[in-house]
Amino acid sequence: MTRTILAAGIIGTTLGACATQPPPRAYPLKDFFRNPERGFFRLAEDGQTLAFMQPTSVDGNPARMNIYVQPLEGSKLVGEPRQITHETARDISNYFWKGGDVVLFQKDFGGDENFHVLAVNAKTGKTTDLTPYEGARASIEDDLEDDPDHVLISHNQRNPEVFDVYRVNVHTGAAVLVAQNPGNIVGWQTDHAGKVRAAVTSDGLNTTLLYRDDEASEFRPLITTDYRTSVSPSFFTFDDKKIYALSNRGRDKLSLVVIDPATPDTEQEIFTPDTVDLDGAGYSRKRRVLTVAAYQTDKPQYKFFDAQSEALYKKLSDKLPGYDVALQGTNRDENKFIVAAYNDRTPGSRYIYDATTDTLTKLADINPAIPEADMSHVRPITYQSRDGLTIHGYLTLPAGRDPKNLPCIVNPHGGPWARDGWGYNPETQFLANRGFCVLQMNFRGSTGYGRAFWEASFGQWGLKMQDDITDGVQWLIKQGIADPKRIGIYGASYGGYATLAGVTFTPDLYAAAVDYVGVSNLFTFMKSIPPYWKPMLDKMQDMVGHPERDKERLAATSPALHADKIKTPLFVAQGAKDPRVNKDESDQMVQALKARGVEVEYMVKDNEGHGFHNDENKFEFYEAMEKFLTEHLKP
Repeated sequence: MTRTILAAGIIGTTLGACATQPPPRAYPLKDFFRNPERGFFRLAEDGQTLAFMQPTSVDGNPARMNIYVQPLEGSKLVGEPRQITHETARDISNYFWKGGDVVLFQKDFGGDENFHVLAVNAKTGKTTDLTPYEGARASIEDDLEDDPDHVLISHNQRNPEVFDVYRVNVHTGAAVLVAQNPGNIVGWQTDHAGKVRAAVTSDGLNTTLLYRDDEASEFRPLITTDYRTSVSPSFFTFDDKKIYALSNRGRDKLSLVVIDPATPDTEQEIFTPDTVDLDGAGYSRKRRVLTVAAYQTDKPQYKFFDAQSEALYKKLSDKLPGYDVALQGTNRDENKFIVAAYNDRTPGSRYIYDATTDTLTKLADINPAIPEADMSHVRPITYQSRDGLTIHGYLTLPAGRDPKNLPCIVNPHGGPWARDGWGYNPETQFLANRGFCVLQMNFRGSTGYGRAFWEASFGQWGLKMQDDITDGVQWLIKQGIADPKRIGIYGASYGGYATLAGVTFTPDLYAAAVDYVGVSNLFTFMKSIPPYWKPMLDKMQDMVGHPERDKERLAATSPALHADKIKTPLFVAQGAKDPRVNKDESDQMVQALKARGVEVEYMVKDNEGHGFHNDENKFEFYEAMEKFLTEHLKP
């Protein structure tokens, strides 16, 4: 399959443009956050069947996203859709085709992230759990496109801390071990024949790229670096003798390089973006050529390596003006494509493009209940931190309102080693529709801006990372956009930590705060990580802080230990089965506040993990959040 993502940009708007039309009506909350009536389209390898998901209620249970299949003739659907999964507890989150008859999907249990891999026969409906191991976490390493009966799956059933690789029969579940983890491998890489030929090890602070000529040989070390230097294998060259990798050896930015195992200390540099890291690269399996490299400045950007991919991108962009275009899948012959068209104001539509007939057929509008024209533009912005760093971010101003003295929500992202990007975000559009401006910032440590910017976050949770967020708030106020008395902060995961740190260490800045599955105590957080994070614990302690060496700093920057400073109204939401941010993180924060007689709103869902996924829980959370923010910020 062609592993590509393609996109086309649109022209942004100016600050003043928001007030040229009357404010849109407030659209129903559920319309922003409900699952699509039909979405997540996938083509069978032979191109003769389409799969998709839609919400389905079984035996009166709440509707869950389940998989359907429908025959295709060219790019036209024929016959009736047929349901092949019957999940009732949680939505299916991801799936793909194996050949023309089998669909593989993953499921966890109440949000515990111990995913099982299941195979369902699209013709008979027979379902087989390929990893029926309680408490183990499984994922697909290679779909083995040239082997009709097997896939490679890694799981940690033998040892909760490490993942071994098995060749598994998708019809029977029979499994054969092909690579046993000696205890320090944190990633595996297959060649184009599906053989496990490379791996990455970690001792916590140093990583080594291992390589072998074939599966009968022993792995040998090629490259060892400290964890601050990344040499990450992406895929093999098409003769299976060298490795394409993302590397920042000897440079600040991640580049696409080729590494020859015979001379691993030199890299053949293929492409380096000017100002940001490279996100990834794609190739055509059929034509055996490199096709595209993807990276993000303010918006998605692409570097094409072959004329055919660039022509396809241009043709689709011309057919769908005003929208970014992304390829979300193809058949084995690479002549039918699932195409997404979207922008910052709409999740858009999905199409089948048939290259043989040059026809584009619409499959669905993802959210027709929310009119694009009434949503708000997402505007890239920059501001300076107090110590001189350029912080990139996005400002969403409520449509039809004068951008002055607005109630604003500051929304720091999770991770923290991730980033916010440009595009459609239902949370942002919902808040803007309710009259709030929304500021998202890529504070120091956010990925994509090079190694030095990432390293600037080390040891800075609650300190300079938090200052970058505070400086964004001050920038909003200086622009005259934000009413300084009506600023709220909302974030999830690390964003939840930043929310708690904001109301703890800058208690006069915010008038309301929403902490969603956020870290509150840096000591207990690092003690309660999942077992499969243990190999990375030394790295985590180096980047965040060591419980003994950095005890004073960690204590000073753990909001739960300074709850006496909090006076901002707070709403906390938590999944009981969260494996990443344990429920105790929220419990201890809420208990510390209640011990002082401070009222705090607390929502816990027993059947959720790191974030709420079931529609009824999402609706309840956003309804409570809207009521809370409206009460305290008065939009």
